[in-house]
Amino acid sequence: MRMLTCAAAVCFMTVPAALASDVTEELAKHWKTSKEYTLAIAEQMPAEAYNFKPNPAEMSFGEQMAHIATANGYFLSLLSGGKPTIAKPANFDKATVVALLTKSFDYSIQAVEKATPAALEKSYKTPDGTMTGMGVIYFAMDHTTHHRGQCIVYLRLKGITPAEYRY
Repeated sequence: MRMLTCAAAVCFMTVPAALASDVTEELAKHWKTSKEYTLAIAEQMPAEAYNFKPNPAEMSFGEQMAHIATANGYFLSLLSGGKPTIAKPANFDKATVVALLTKSFDYSIQAVEKATPAALEKSYKTPDGTMTGMGVIYFAMDHTTHHRGQCIVYLRLKGITPAEYRY
């Protein structure tokens, strides 16, 4: 009986790592699609319209996209234990912002792929409260979706039909 209990305990301990691997693989797949879709939206806005904002209270299109990049860098750096490497740019021109988005998504995808079970379960203090690593990933994904959605409206206000949604 004791041997059976020990064997069951060993099997149980290996399930979270296997499950975490499946989860991070699935999440990384969605981050890759999010990267592709966000960059498609970013590329659609003409360079001369990156400073466009629907009203003075809003961020410009370039600021919105850069905000996505810096937020992703911040949130995913929590999981990897590093310092945020994606800094707010000095200007928000198209070339700078697209390069920043690309760097940010590559960093985020790598952080998700390398997330350990301990990192997913750990609690992190963020400006939006304490959340688990898994919560951080979901929060960052939701944040990206929110701001990308705003950018889609900016495109429509400029008479541009946005790229078809991808999931």
